[in-house]
Amino acid sequence: MADEAADGGHGFPDGFFDRFDDSPDARFYDQPRLVTHIDDRAVAAVGALYAELGVDGSAQEPRRVLDLMGSWVSHFRVPPHELVVLGLNAAELAANPAATERVVRDLNADPSLPFPDASFDAVVCCVSVDYLVRPVEVLREVGRVLRPGQPVVLTFSNRLFWTKAVRGWLEADEAGRCDIAAAYVRAAGGFDEPEVSLRTPRASAGDPLWAVVARRRGVATAAADDGVSAG
Repeated sequence: MADEAADGGHGFPDGFFDRFDDSPDARFYDQPRLVTHIDDRAVAAVGALYAELGVDGSAQEPRRVLDLMGSWVSHFRVPPHELVVLGLNAAELAANPAATERVVRDLNADPSLPFPDASFDAVVCCVSVDYLVRPVEVLREVGRVLRPGQPVVLTFSNRLFWTKAVRGWLEADEAGRCDIAAAYVRAAGGFDEPEVSLRTPRASAGDPLWAVVARRRGVATAAADDGVSAG
């Protein structure tokens, strides 16, 4: 895939979105993988973050949440009232007990989201942002479907399918990967400044869990930010 087409001219270096295996993702994910891709401590950290942000079922008001690039488990302590899970493998999605709606879609082939404007209270993406070859386009769509003031939550660790991750991600260290995820959000425009945090204890055994969180700006200010470039 040509880099200019992949990043839409947002300033990422040539070759950044190259992958060792550039075959269709639907082929790679055609068999269900009913496993967790991070350890139990990192899974717990994801659930704790969702609860802290008030986007799970423990919130006082019902929440409609989109789990982007999801699978058979969504890591909520208490599932939200409505959980739309979008992923590549129908069998994995069918096995997700928290899902109230399931959508099979390859965001690397088509980054659009088949949902109305301002229809979600949160969008989460767990250990999958490293596979996106058109992340800015996807996050622009995330901004479109989020209600103003509501968060996008990107979480990631150091585990991945390396043949499917983009080259820029593979070549970065953990701090660099946080910078990359935050740059994606800034380039998409329409979000407050992303907040980066380590959700697991530093320098301890087990998988690290990093989070990049940003909230959708109000309608009055969003249009002015659509041209923000990657830092």
